[in-house]
Amino acid sequence: MSAIADLPELDTFSAEFQANPHGMLREALARGPLARGPFGVETLSYEAAQTVIRDRRYLAPAGLTLAAQGITQGELWDRVSKGILSIDGEEHARLRRFVAQSFTPRTTERLRESMRSVMTEILAAAPDDGELDVVELVKWYPIAVICELLGTPRSDWALFSDWTDDIFKIFQFNAVNDEPDILRAFDEIDAYIDTMVEARRAEPRDDLMTELVQAEDEGDRLTRPELRMLAGAVLSAGTDTTRNQLAAALQLFAEHPDQWAAVPVSAGDAQGVVDETMRYSPAIFGTARNTGEDVELLGVEIPAGTLVSVNTAAANRDPAMYEEPDRFDIKRTGAPPHLTFGGGIHYCLGVHLAKAELAEALVQMRAKWPTIELAGPAPWKPVIGISGPITLPVRVSSS
Repeated sequence: MSAIADLPELDTFSAEFQANPHGMLREALARGPLARGPFGVETLSYEAAQTVIRDRRYLAPAGLTLAAQGITQGELWDRVSKGILSIDGEEHARLRRFVAQSFTPRTTERLRESMRSVMTEILAAAPDDGELDVVELVKWYPIAVICELLGTPRSDWALFSDWTDDIFKIFQFNAVNDEPDILRAFDEIDAYIDTMVEARRAEPRDDLMTELVQAEDEGDRLTRPELRMLAGAVLSAGTDTTRNQLAAALQLFAEHPDQWAAVPVSAGDAQGVVDETMRYSPAIFGTARNTGEDVELLGVEIPAGTLVSVNTAAANRDPAMYEEPDRFDIKRTGAPPHLTFGGGIHYCLGVHLAKAELAEALVQMRAKWPTIELAGPAPWKPVIGISGPITLPVRVSSS
């Protein structure tokens, strides 16, 4: 049995890692399935990642990344530590049940028409030939779909986009300075949701907000703060992740024209395309857990209270699980499921919705632009929390 101190070091905050994260993760995995990171243990192999995200002795960190940033009390800590991503056990399961019914494959199918119409409108305003920035192009796409799910008007898309941008500053490791922006966004979303609650009580609709309000009114234990938190979580989780992942996918295809040519004409046939882009170039590189007790992981003793960073991006390219893991191939078959959506009780609720959004967008873009190539540098945001291209200049052609 070895200790954390015996593990090879991997500094995921270093400039070297940020410049070449997949290469650094590949080299680290070649040394072993675990490493010693900036805050605790880093899992690298598929086996290690699966073990941690499925074993309930590993708990979601209270406050998510805030403790690692030196914030363990105060208003921001109280807000984040009470969110569904910070809660485990029966309380997590109870809250999850309230929104689970709105993220079924059936609900996703109901929203497909919205996905298609929004993307059709976006592409109609884009050139058939020439240059454009994909990041700007797809900015509103997932917001429109989530607003349809929640039941919010088009006129408020910009509000939701701004709020999401501010809330996700939690993960950028500058929360001490960003706290005023984050808390202001939380407060404004709360006020907006309170207005929606009163409107849905007076006039119910076929949307998620009505379902949450009715659950509260029917005597369930859902409180007003919980209702605000769940609606806000749906908004945040369902927008920034998808638009970043879509931009990451388009960058891949701009770099692999043979794969772009192989994208199918039907979104129903494009699920494998989506899975391979999320395996090969994820916008989210990992998740985190805290050990709730002393554990042993692949021969390493890990004390209670240790932060375990699960590098799902490394697991997604584990050569023990994937043949030629550094090859991008949308026709890949027989591969195990990628871990970008996490696993265990915190497995992403919006998996069906996100995959459908990505498939619908890619199929329409491929139909409009048979040719797409990079037109300049495409730098990424730091690989912390949610990443993805900051800008993605591409040159497109309709022929």
